[in-house]
Amino acid sequence: MVVDKPLEGRMALVTGASKGIGAATARALAGAGAHVVLTGRDVRALEAVEDDIHELGGTATIAPLDLTEADSIARLVRAVSSRWDQLDYLVICAAYLPTLTPVTQIDAKQFSQAITVNVLATQALLAGFDPMLKRSDRARVIGFTSSVGANPRAYWAAYGSSKSAFDNILNSYGQEVEKLSNIRVATVDPGATRTEMRAKAYPGEDPSTVKSPDMVAQRVLALLGEDFASGHRERVA
Repeated sequence: MVVDKPLEGRMALVTGASKGIGAATARALAGAGAHVVLTGRDVRALEAVEDDIHELGGTATIAPLDLTEADSIARLVRAVSSRWDQLDYLVICAAYLPTLTPVTQIDAKQFSQAITVNVLATQALLAGFDPMLKRSDRARVIGFTSSVGANPRAYWAAYGSSKSAFDNILNSYGQEVEKLSNIRVATVDPGATRTEMRAKAYPGEDPSTVKSPDMVAQRVLALLGEDFASGHRERVA
């Protein structure tokens, strides 16, 4: 039996890979043949995802880190670049959702964490891995975004404003590198998906009524095989 491995020989790094969409995406990419570096805070959860990948015949490396720590991304870049020469896929799934609240009652500590994880860490990842991405003949950066970044919604200002900045950083980077390299940048809005973040935002929702993270992961896998211009944005139905 011949198994299709369209990403054979490719290197991927997925942030937020310990659960939800990040974990599903990591498994999908590894299943398609890529070697995947799994990052996240929960070591045991990362190890569980790594075990799943190995059981399916794929390969992965775990790299635990906390994106709120000042030097965490610099350490990650040093570790990855010391083992591999190039990075083909950077998938940014990690995100922090502050408590939904009116603008006048936003918690400063939570807002700061949202800015750190959703914005500052994104810029640091792009800056750190830019040289490795430029050495790939078909590099792709995929960032998971949210509709509230483009369309403000009551009580979502803290998260939405961080995602608006996230979108701006990714799209600006895409424009800057598109004519100078093989890097292409896209943002993906997963829509309603069965994740812990979704449950936090909609505690009364029946999780069986929304799609699984695996459906989003399969769309990302397909997108990596497509030709698109930087600035591409789509919502997973």
